Amino acid sequence: MTITATGAQITRLTDRIGARLTGLDLTGDLDEHTVATLREALLAHKVLVIPNTPLDLDRQRRIAAALGPLTLAHPTVSAAPGAPEVLAVDSERNVANSWHTDVTFIVNPPAISTLAAKIIPPFGGETLIADTAAAYRELPEPLRALADSLRAVHTNVHDYVTSGDNDQYEDADDDYRSEFIATRFESEHPLVRVHPETGERGLFLGGFAQRIVGLGGQDSRDLIRLFQSHITRPRNVVRVTWEPDQLVIFDNRITQHYAIDNYAGLPRKLTRVTVGGDIPVGVDGARSRALTGDSSHYSPIPD
Repeated sequence: MTITATGAQITRLTDRIGARLTGLDLTGDLDEHTVATLREALLAHKVLVIPNTPLDLDRQRRIAAALGPLTLAHPTVSAAPGAPEVLAVDSERNVANSWHTDVTFIVNPPAISTLAAKIIPPFGGETLIADTAAAYRELPEPLRALADSLRAVHTNVHDYVTSGDNDQYEDADDDYRSEFIATRFESEHPLVRVHPETGERGLFLGGFAQRIVGLGGQDSRDLIRLFQSHITRPRNVVRVTWEPDQLVIFDNRITQHYAIDNYAGLPRKLTRVTVGGDIPVGVDGARSRALTGDSSHYSPIPD
């Protein structure tokens, strides 16, 4: 790839996804060359791991805002005090121990997510991030054609309330769970999303995807498990080991991630700021649509 900003060094973490980015000072003012380098590298590698970047909440917001308009912290969960765009990712409140793409239960999920390390356990606590485009490319042709034709309903109110099939919030405290589902959201998305900038096709599922349009519960679960198994194949995944003052930026439009609960209940705290996204489009050109809930307070919905 072309490096726009002088001094930037990019080291690939796997042959499919992820790169370590050094040589950029993100703690000062961000000039247009630095922002162009961030965006170019993110589109190429989908995940950027940026070490030695101490950030307060305002600086993290400014970095994210350089990449696009910010969302609020979350459609239902309260923000960090005094920082309406910042979500505290705190193991004391919940452990999101499941594969997911951020906030896919609304019609225009975030385009980009930034995570900054605040308190890191002495072991464990890694984040796995998967390349959904690589998964799509490697589907056998009959499965690829099937995926192209399907749409899925994503919701924030699902089986951590009604059944035990998905453990995404099984470790959440009761107050957090109640807050998370306080307003019900459902959106219908294409199962294959076309990336609005690169044109790549990626499988668009994750833990909030609960049923396939036109199919019953068991058939939906079977198909979702089948396609998820391709997304999470080890070769499609980069394992991010957290370090103090580390910033991670990932393209939420074409990745899934999983925060591993392997740190014995020790403190693990990150802060998340997300960039607003467009409405997903499938290979047939049909856009996602909101079924339940108005998320415009969280992120403006494009026309």
